[in-house]
Amino acid sequence: MLATLTAGTGGPRVAFLHGLFGQGRNWMQIAKAVSGPDGADARCLLVDLPDHGRSPWSEEFSLEGYAAAVAATLRATGGEDRWIVVGHSLGGKVAMALALTEPQLVGRLVVVDIAPKDYGDLERFAGYIREMQALPLAELTSRADAESRYVESDPGVKAFLLQNLRRDGHSWRWQANLDLFARDVARGTDSLVADWPESLAERPAYEGPVLWIAGAESAYVRQEDGEAMRRMFPRVRQLTVKGAGHWVHTDAPGVVVAALRRVVASAGKAADAR
Repeated sequence: MLATLTAGTGGPRVAFLHGLFGQGRNWMQIAKAVSGPDGADARCLLVDLPDHGRSPWSEEFSLEGYAAAVAATLRATGGEDRWIVVGHSLGGKVAMALALTEPQLVGRLVVVDIAPKDYGDLERFAGYIREMQALPLAELTSRADAESRYVESDPGVKAFLLQNLRRDGHSWRWQANLDLFARDVARGTDSLVADWPESLAERPAYEGPVLWIAGAESAYVRQEDGEAMRRMFPRVRQLTVKGAGHWVHTDAPGVVVAALRRVVASAGKAADAR
């Protein structure tokens, strides 16, 4: 079982999957807004992916392994109920893998600023990982001390990465499996995290409704990615959010909440029709 948080008490089931170095709680504000003021509009499950947050660590990264762990967690929570699965970045890849491998579990899919393709390598994360590994955990006296020692010019990125730092009594540890991701960075263009496995590309297409949200200012989704997306997810509809980068739900939360509430409403109508 993966670690989870919840929001909402009624309505369709919605699972949120975060990106690399994120945690389920990164989606909490969005989940609360989607579930409505009294929590009756959606039952949201915010998942910590393997190697992140409070979830168990893996020996080696596997996108299909991550999807299987999410599937087991969703079934343990909702039996054979169908879910709206929302995934950002790495979580979006996991969500797509889940839809392709367990289509009976996914009633609707929302993919946020990622495409089903090989992104080459994780070199853009190498500096972050090196700084995280270099932080002298045994010497830290406080979170403020950690923040002063961690070298990163972007305060938002620093805060995001340091959310993975946890205090246990008088000692500190990283919740994210840094060694695993460092090994993946070292693989260069053979990165497993950046890859999209051929085994997934060869699976039958997922026939459920798909909303593909992209940030207009992001380089993660390009026009040429549409062909592969439509081949694997023929019922895809794209929403490009002006002024938003890769973190679409942070840059334009109102737009994302409105889009997700429409997806939830359509799922509720479909359930009523049955």
